[in-house]
Amino acid sequence: MKKLISIIVLTLAGILMVAYNSLGQENKWTLEECVLYAIEHNLQVKQQEIAADVQMNALKQSKYNLAPSLNGGAGHAYSFGRALDESTYSFTDNVTVMSDYFSVNSSVTLFNGLQNRKTIEKNRYDLQASIQDVEKIKNDISLSIALAYLQILLNKELLEIANNQYDITMGQIERTSKLVAAGSLARGSLLEVQAQAASEELQVVNAGNYLDISILNLTQLLELDSVGDFDIIVPELQVPGETELIEPVVIVFREAIKIQPQIKGAEFQLESSELGLDIAKGARSPRLSLGGSYNTRYSDFRQKFLGIDPVTFDPIYAEYPFMDQLRDNVNYGLSLSLSVPIFNGWQVNQAISNARLDIQRSRYNLEYQKNMLYKDIQQAYADALASLKKFHSTQRALVSMKESFRYTEQKFNVGLVNTIDYQTSKNQLTRTQSDLLQAKYEYIFKVKVLDFYRGKEINL
Repeated sequence: MKKLISIIVLTLAGILMVAYNSLGQENKWTLEECVLYAIEHNLQVKQQEIAADVQMNALKQSKYNLAPSLNGGAGHAYSFGRALDESTYSFTDNVTVMSDYFSVNSSVTLFNGLQNRKTIEKNRYDLQASIQDVEKIKNDISLSIALAYLQILLNKELLEIANNQYDITMGQIERTSKLVAAGSLARGSLLEVQAQAASEELQVVNAGNYLDISILNLTQLLELDSVGDFDIIVPELQVPGETELIEPVVIVFREAIKIQPQIKGAEFQLESSELGLDIAKGARSPRLSLGGSYNTRYSDFRQKFLGIDPVTFDPIYAEYPFMDQLRDNVNYGLSLSLSVPIFNGWQVNQAISNARLDIQRSRYNLEYQKNMLYKDIQQAYADALASLKKFHSTQRALVSMKESFRYTEQKFNVGLVNTIDYQTSKNQLTRTQSDLLQAKYEYIFKVKVLDFYRGKEINL
């Protein structure tokens, strides 16, 4: 029985421990989760998606414009005094005439210089360009999220360093107090160490503030209402050895130029501009249209002729029913119209000139986007390489600095080194540790940027 109870207790304890760990992790975000959430909730992305939807509607409309138009009309009118009755084409005097009119019209453009077809193709390229604009914003957000995420990781480690240094100083206060009490050190040495502890306590506070600000920055990028207990998961990040090479700029650029949305969007805009020139030239062509109409009307003034009275030879009329009039008054027809542009205030030539200028502008924009992409890759490569060199150099310096500080600390504990020399050695160690972290995270971010340009997802 006791064994069974023990098993039950251990099981419950395990369940509670798992639940506790899950609760502690539920508010911790990975970089991938941050990126996906930001893209889903970012207002700029939503706005650009709406712009793409508008362009989709423009494409649909340009396709619908190929179909014939169909419009119906109806009218109800009263005429007073002397007026022309449309159904009888006779004038009436001092009679109120009520009439109704119904019509259906349709027309279709048979040829207009292929402007409609070219407009469809142009709108298709404009839609693709809008989609690439959405992807460009998503890429920018992803990089911003990655930078903010890594900044939090850096600030966490800097805070840890500040806390460790403060703990060391607090330990030195205790040891110095004993030496002062034993008469081995002057009381001034204790005051100097206490002053150092106060300074390092402020550094801990500042490091905590920087961490809070970096967390706030990330939550704002995520469009979260409040920071709350937001936190991120700290992954294991490794910096490669000095012999590991970063892909050269030319290779990264060769891959990036094929997939980066700003390049593809500029290429689509150039295609759209070239089609815009074809559309402008199409305005010089004749326009051929086919039209059709179907009309009928009713008038309460009109009477139906029945024949001639054989006795008086007077015409005999009777009431003309509504539906009979509509049936008897039907009129329909087809029309074929041709319009030849001759002179319209030089509008066509100006439109063609503007279209050529738009093509040139699009070409310049494409070259600009390529140049900017190359410069960004070039800068990221240079920064990554410099950070890697700085990291390994600082790493070697840190080994010596730790040994030097350990030696200084031992001499300080026995009173062979004064407080100023001890603090100087300790501050140098702290700066070296901070420089190492700065180089580490700068390298990681720049490498992630280069990988991102090559089409790889951002992850840690």
